[in-house]
Amino acid sequence: MGAMAHVLAVNPVPARSQMGSSLGFHIILACFGIAFAAVIMTAEWIGIRRGDAAALLLARRWSKVMAVLVVVGAVSGTVLSYEMGLLWPGLMGRFGAAIGFPFSMEGIFFFLEAIFVGVYLYGWERLSPWAHWWSGVPIVVAGVLGAMSVVAANAWMNSPAGYTLSHGKITRVDPVSVFFNASTPYETAHMVLAAYMVTGFLIAGVYAVGLLRGRRDRYHRLGFGIPFTVAGIAAPLQVMMGDIIARFIATNQPVKFAAMEYVSTTARDVPEWIGGIFINGHVYFGASIPAFDSILVGFSPHTRVIGWDSVPPAQRPPLVTLIHLSFDLMVGIGFFLLALAAWQGWWWWFHRRLLTTPWFLVPAAISGVTAVAAMEAGWIVTEVGRQPWIVYRVLLVSNAVTPSSGVTVTLAAILALYAILTVVSIGVPMLMSRRWRHATPAEEEAEQVPYGPSPTGSRAALGAAPAVPRTSGGGPEAR
Repeated sequence: MGAMAHVLAVNPVPARSQMGSSLGFHIILACFGIAFAAVIMTAEWIGIRRGDAAALLLARRWSKVMAVLVVVGAVSGTVLSYEMGLLWPGLMGRFGAAIGFPFSMEGIFFFLEAIFVGVYLYGWERLSPWAHWWSGVPIVVAGVLGAMSVVAANAWMNSPAGYTLSHGKITRVDPVSVFFNASTPYETAHMVLAAYMVTGFLIAGVYAVGLLRGRRDRYHRLGFGIPFTVAGIAAPLQVMMGDIIARFIATNQPVKFAAMEYVSTTARDVPEWIGGIFINGHVYFGASIPAFDSILVGFSPHTRVIGWDSVPPAQRPPLVTLIHLSFDLMVGIGFFLLALAAWQGWWWWFHRRLLTTPWFLVPAAISGVTAVAAMEAGWIVTEVGRQPWIVYRVLLVSNAVTPSSGVTVTLAAILALYAILTVVSIGVPMLMSRRWRHATPAEEEAEQVPYGPSPTGSRAALGAAPAVPRTSGGGPEAR
């Protein structure tokens, strides 16, 4: 009775809205923190190995954008850290000893990443070519491990493990079991691949617009080709991983899976619904494939799929239509991006060059936006699908949320902050891009690295043959 009174007394919607807004914004920046360095290092590797002026210039300019996004990401990440304690005292007060470990590890990896971002930026004119390239490796590694740490905390909320409760309090924590819970490998792989797709397709989309506007020099071809290739490699892996994760959810969180697939009643020969709106036990405006959901889950039409009738109504996810449509959107965009990558891959295999037809470049230009939409939809499925639990089958959201009445005020403040950060995140790189497009020869020369293009050939190198490296060593004197 006391728990029910608490549920009625506390409205978790404002806190969930604030947390959802913060996560929805920060996750985009986190993608760049995970994957951008790898894209930059790919360009630098091409520049060093081939003496390619355009590739080196791209790498240096991209590194400046990376620095801006790291700074903005640090701000939004700090906000999230405070929100965990302020919005969810019931969670942190009861399970902080367990969930705090992966968050602490993420802090360590972020500091490591930030340090080497500084080294990488500072080292352009002070390190030898390969020493500078290797200074970027810790950024890539720290980005992946940091992502794994944060995802491990979310995965623990889906598959709690590694702790002992006594009278409602944690008496023992096994940090290894907390970190490597049953969901961590699946969620980590899914998130890292998503980060490479979002980062790669967003960057490629910018240069696809340039190619559509007639900028067909090597600088723009590489600016499109490098990130698109990185994202294109991740696309088929992500589709396969998504299929694996769906079956894992069907076993580990069957009620969430039931919401994803409109399985209201436990049964066999369950159809697969594409689209549709669920109202009063019926699906409207959707298309069904008979028995296909059972086949996807257990490779047989006779596979038994658990419906949400297996739990009381109070333990079923709300907004099943939102969960299902978000899942469909994520899957649909995933296959769209896979087809786009396969199209370019097929063309490259037979012609050894980039596709430059508008029929390809137009969808490529919007591929980054669609990749972001797919990732946001995936997080809606993950978080809304776990409702009403904040820790699956252990702690209800309503018992974890703050009873404070001031959340609506902080929600408005957070939305204003993220509006400013959005302007900074988009506006500063746009201003940098405009400056680069109208750079004078002297300004372009100032951006070159000691082992980059020759002083007199920087402009020609962007549209002509690769330049010969000036020196095999580093140091300002090489200029």
